[in-house]
Amino acid sequence: MRKNPLLILAERGQSVWLDFLSRQFLRRGGLERLIKEDGLAGVTSNPAIFEKAIGQSAAYDEQIERVIAGGTVSVTEIYEELAITDIRDAADTLRRVYDVKDGADGFVSLEVSPYLANDTEGTIAEAHRLWRTVGRRACRRSAPSSARASTSILRCCFRSRSMSRWRTPI
Repeated sequence: MRKNPLLILAERGQSVWLDFLSRQFLRRGGLERLIKEDGLAGVTSNPAIFEKAIGQSAAYDEQIERVIAGGTVSVTEIYEELAITDIRDAADTLRRVYDVKDGADGFVSLEVSPYLANDTEGTIAEAHRLWRTVGRRACRRSAPSSARASTSILRCCFRSRSMSRWRTPI
C-alpha cells in the first residue's frame, strides 16, 4: 500500500498546516482525524475563513444569539467571540502536537486586524490582548506584512510570543 504523502513530508521535517477552520469541522472530529491520519501540524485562520464557516453553518447560531442577548452588538465583537471559541477548541485539539514538538508546531493562528497594519503599538497591544483572551499557549497571532507590522512582529517574538505574518496585496 502506498504511504500517505503528507506523512512522508512530516518524516522529512516539513510541517503541514491547514488553511481552514470551522466549528462543524471541529465538532465532527475533522481536525483530530487530520492530525492522526495525515500528521497535520497546525491551522491558520482569518476573517474570510470564519465568514465562510459562519455563513454556511447553523453551528454558530446559538452562540450568536447568546452573545447578542448578553449585550454585545458590534459585528467585530460578535466575530471575535465566535472566532476565539473556535481558536480555543482548535488549540486544545492541537495541544498534543504542540507538546510532542516542544512548542515548535501545533499552533492555530488568529489574525490581528489588518486595520492596524501601520500601527506598530496598536498591533502589539492587540496581539497581546488576543493571546491573553484566547488563553492557550498553542495560539499564534498573525499580522499583516508591512514595514511597521514587521517591527511589531519582531517585538512580539522578542517577548517570546508566537507571531507570524501574512502578505497584504499592494
